[in-house]
Amino acid sequence: MNALELINFGTNELRRKKIDTSRLDSELLLSKILDKNREEILINLEQKICQKYLLKYKQLIQRRSQCEPIAYIVKEKEFWSKNFLVSSDTLIPRPETELIVEKLTKIFEEKKISILDIGTGTGCILISLLSELKNSKGIGIDISKKALRIAEKNSEQHGMKNKIKFFHKSLDSKFYQKFDLIVSNPPYIKKSEIKNLKEDVRKFEPRIALDGGNDGLDLIKKVIYKSKYILKVKGMLALEIGNEQFNKVSKILKKNNFKIEHIIKDYKDNIRGIISTQIGN
Repeated sequence: MNALELINFGTNELRRKKIDTSRLDSELLLSKILDKNREEILINLEQKICQKYLLKYKQLIQRRSQCEPIAYIVKEKEFWSKNFLVSSDTLIPRPETELIVEKLTKIFEEKKISILDIGTGTGCILISLLSELKNSKGIGIDISKKALRIAEKNSEQHGMKNKIKFFHKSLDSKFYQKFDLIVSNPPYIKKSEIKNLKEDVRKFEPRIALDGGNDGLDLIKKVIYKSKYILKVKGMLALEIGNEQFNKVSKILKKNNFKIEHIIKDYKDNIRGIISTQIGN
């Protein structure tokens, strides 16, 4: 079979399973198997594919047909124009989160700050921020040792080893320094709503990174409360939140002496991020 025939085969298999991005996914999986970029394959669709690759490709198509996210199959995801390693122990980085990174890089441009990333996962937020904020340093914490191993690899891959330290640490731990900026994309899905998530998220992404408790706000409250004590005076807290959580989260922030400075809207005009300033205990 040649590349075109194989892509068509994969597309048809995925279409039968109602995968929306069937053509794109088929091309990406072939590019992974052949270790060539997608564009290279698309300009050489007549190339013959040997039996060894054929079998591997069909195995990956089978995995994708069961709704396993493409990022977990190819073990990477692009974020902030960089490729990040991902695994089933980490959330898959999403475009909405880039909007928070974009805003923060504008706010802290040319400044020298210390950053804490709570629930760092792949490390994509912290690594992306520090790739822009050249004079700054950061710490990433997570309760998953496996996620931290991925974050360490990403830090090394993007030349950030001297700017970032990762720790296996929970929010209940003691912190021995204060920060200019705390960022967090905490779990914010209501426990009762997890069953309604898309199959690729519900079945494959780590539940610990999704489950925000009965009201979806358990971890958000903890992050806000802890941040009061480990932010410097006038330090900033940047939180990613779920759709329709803005009113509740803004009340919690105000109650804990934070002033909302910026809201971040996603591509559908939903408020998905809040950047606030600590105005005293």
